[in-house]
Amino acid sequence: MKALFEALKPGSTEWKLAKEIDSKRLPAHIAIIMDGNGRWAKRRKLPRVAGHRAGVEPVRVTVETCARLGIEALTLYAFSIENWKRPRTEVDTLWRLLHYYLGKEMPGLMRNGIRLSAIGRLDALPDKVRSELAAAVETTSTNRGLRVNLAINYGGRAELVDAVNALIEQARLAGSLDSLKVDEEAIASHLYTAGLPNPDLLIRTSGEMRISNFLLWQIAYAELYVTETLWPDFSRAELLRAILDYQKRDRRFGGLSLASTHEPSEEPAMEPLGVPTR
Repeated sequence: MKALFEALKPGSTEWKLAKEIDSKRLPAHIAIIMDGNGRWAKRRKLPRVAGHRAGVEPVRVTVETCARLGIEALTLYAFSIENWKRPRTEVDTLWRLLHYYLGKEMPGLMRNGIRLSAIGRLDALPDKVRSELAAAVETTSTNRGLRVNLAINYGGRAELVDAVNALIEQARLAGSLDSLKVDEEAIASHLYTAGLPNPDLLIRTSGEMRISNFLLWQIAYAELYVTETLWPDFSRAELLRAILDYQKRDRRFGGLSLASTHEPSEEPAMEPLGVPTR
């Protein structure tokens, strides 16, 4: 938290929000569906690409803030498999913005020990985009701070298909295909995010109440935070509000809360027939 306060003005809204955060209960992994660039531009009577350009700054602020907080991993939904359906000019603009981001932000990534990675079906990306991504991943590979995953040409269903196919191919090469058994641990170990904790907090901007094929396996028990804020307007204060909201949640993972397990009961632990235990 000290690193965060160094970037805040005492008495500011961000500073007050940061003072409320419990540094011992931070999410290890935050995932964000960065939505609303097009609507942001439309409201200003600007072309959609203007919204994408405006969305670069919130990425920088969010990455920096998570690094200063000591968050372990941040996964950003940058480009879905379905986004290829958009106009060619818009898609090309997204690649140019990625090029701009990787070039401008690399010194900061290195200075803050941030490790960059990309998840998705990267083989389908244009050659130049793929090579630039690979170079950035390699350059930051020895860093030990925040892990930033850029989900590019990503789809949650595609990830699960790829994980299962990888398991089948592994068994085929080992000559054990006939005895292959797939369980949750096996699938998890072949996901794009293998080795990382599952997201504790999933943030979606623009107010849409859907997860859009994002990290379908990993967010099984994530806390969801939806804000009406459009991505270009997403600020450090908005991120801190999301974390504070997360810290108020009673995370039970399908079980009972700690408070529930200690509640005194005057009645026998029995429920009427036909009424399921909650």
